[in-house]
Parts: sequence; C-alpha cells; structure tokens
Amino acid sequence: MRVKHETSVKDCRRSRVLAVCGLRVSRGARGFSTDRVLCAKTRRDSKRELSEKKLTRYFVDYRRVRLVAGAGGKGACSFHSEPRKEWGGPDGGNGGDGGSIIIKADRVIKSLAQVVSIYQGQNGQSGGSKNCYGRNGCPTFIKVPLGTIVKEQGETIVDLSDHGQEFVAVFGGTGGKGNRFFLSNENRAPMTATPGEVGEERILQLELRTMAHAGLVGFPNAGKSSLLRAISNAKPAVAAYPFTTLHPHVGIVNYRDHEQVAVADIPGIIRGAHLNRGLGLSFLRHIERCRFLLFVLDISSAEPWTELEHLRYELDQYEPDLSQRPHAIIANKMDLPESKEKLQTLRGRVEQRVIPLSALTGENTEELILHLRELYDGQLHGQDDR
Repeated sequence: MRVKHETSVKDCRRSRVLAVCGLRVSRGARGFSTDRVLCAKTRRDSKRELSEKKLTRYFVDYRRVRLVAGAGGKGACSFHSEPRKEWGGPDGGNGGDGGSIIIKADRVIKSLAQVVSIYQGQNGQSGGSKNCYGRNGCPTFIKVPLGTIVKEQGETIVDLSDHGQEFVAVFGGTGGKGNRFFLSNENRAPMTATPGEVGEERILQLELRTMAHAGLVGFPNAGKSSLLRAISNAKPAVAAYPFTTLHPHVGIVNYRDHEQVAVADIPGIIRGAHLNRGLGLSFLRHIERCRFLLFVLDISSAEPWTELEHLRYELDQYEPDLSQRPHAIIANKMDLPESKEKLQTLRGRVEQRVIPLSALTGENTEELILHLRELYDGQLHGQDDR
C-alpha cells in the first residue's frame, strides 16, 4: 500500500508540472519527459531577406539639413567679496564657446537614413564669480557614408570620400566677456559684461554617391540585379515578374590574389532621365564615381543596339563624355530563343567588345569577371602613369 501511495503522489506532481506547460497526460503514463525544451519556442536559424520595398525605407541618398551651432555663454559681472577685503575687485569670468557641428565620413555608415533634418549645437555655459569660466559646448558630429557630397545652394562645398574625414559645417559662437576682462588702470571697477555671440546657421544638402569601381548601367528589367548576384556576394531583390530596383546595391568580386573589385547595381534608367523624369537624377549621380561602366542589354528585346544608343545619350546629357569612360557591353539573357541572331546583329553594329552571358544560368560569367579585372588593372596603371 505504501508503494502505491508514493507512485500516485509522483504522478500527481508530474501532472501539475505538465499542466503549466499546457500538456495533458494520463494517470498511468510512464517515462514521459518533463524537460523544459517542451515549453521553449522554436528559433529560426535562417534570416529572412528584406524585400525591395522594405530595403528602400532604410536607404536614403539625399538629405536637406538645417544646422544651427551653439551660442556662446554670457560673461559674468561680479565682485570679489571676502571678510576684511572690501575692495576685492571684479572677478566675473568669461562665458564658454558654443559647440560646432561637424560632418564626419564613416565607412561603417551606409546610408543617410540616420541624418535628421535639424541639428542644434550645444550652447556654452555662462561665466561665474571667482573668475570661473563657462564650459565650452561639446561639438556635434554627423556621421555620413563615404562618398557624401556637401552642397549649399547647388554648389559643392566638400567631398567626403575618405574614412575619418571631417568638415566643420558651422562654428559655434564665441563666449561673452566677464567684467574681469575689462579691468584696467583707468577703470578699477568695471560693470561691463558682454553676452555670447550667436552660432552660425546654414542649410546644406547632403548627396550620397555610391563609391564603386564599376557600375552596371541599363534599362529596367535588363537583369542587372541578377547579374550582380551571379558575380558577387551581393543579394539584391530579384523576382520572376518585371520590377525595377529602387536603390543601388554594391557587391564585391573577389579574386584569387585577394584583390577586390566593387560593382554597383545602378537602378534602371528610363528615357528622359537627364530631365529628371522618374527618379533620373537621383539614379544618374551614382554613376559619376564609377571608374568604368558595364552596359547591360536585354538581348531578347526588339532592338538592343538602339537601347545602347539611348543609354549613352542619357549619360552624356547628364555629364558630357560620361559614356566615354572605359566600358564593356554585356548581352544578357542569352538563354532565351533568338538571342544568338540578335547577338550577331549587335556585334555588327558596335565596335566595342560584347560579352554574351546569362545571369540566370551563370553561363559565361567567367569571361565577364576576367574582363572586369582587366578594366580594373588598366585603370590602376593609368593612375600610376599620372
């Protein structure tokens, strides 16, 4: 009887524990595990990729900011007061200087999304008695990505292209003077104290231009994002239906000698982009920093050679001779029917080298990677000669 009683008590305790986890077990169940793993939530090991629409929320390549530096602190007007010392004299200290606002380039930052529209610098503290000076305002740093251009009224002020490069956008105001500053032989008891100066105020435009060695240029749905995924480690959004990339992606092509070439997927350009149709100007400014270009053509279109002429025209209208930079022509979607016939026609109409490939199947992507390295090495030798 005693053994049966102990068994029933253990089963009752086990049932209570399982009831907390939302489980039910029969009285006669034996060998059932009450491990805490049963109540734990399953974790997802794989990280879901963000859609193109969500990625756009985090990538910002233009900001208009209003910067107001800190004002200087007031100077103090006071006199030393101490027993047995009636004529202690003036001891009002100067005010602290206002804090400046500094724009700093940081390689960790990839977007202007964290830049707000208004920045207010820290004001300097007022001076005190006993010749105490006010504390200076701490500078405010605005971290921006590499390749950010600072403009004012359309004119470029500075190009922040190096890590750690700083630009003092607005200077803080100078602190006011206390009455101790005005002490002289002619005036032994000055009552004058000046207020601090107001800090500078400016309205600046911040433009981010993607820094990459090569830029993929083409009309929408030419397969630029798929090509970037095929030759680099970048993962831009792709789908089986037509859509256009909303912001540039940068991928790194690694070589066996540990050399790296950055390739940028420039969002699709439309006709009239140089007139700011669609988002033309915001797309075209990312091409300015590219050392060489890769024109991506949809070989399955009606006249791919005509698309090439339109692309060159849009680039030259935005910036003269932009299309004359070192470049290559890529005939994409060679896996589709009638692509070989149009490839022969394209080669007969252009003098430059045409690289046929399929970003979907990965066919002939090795030729593009090797030619990309040739363009990169040629650009380096050209800089050494200069």
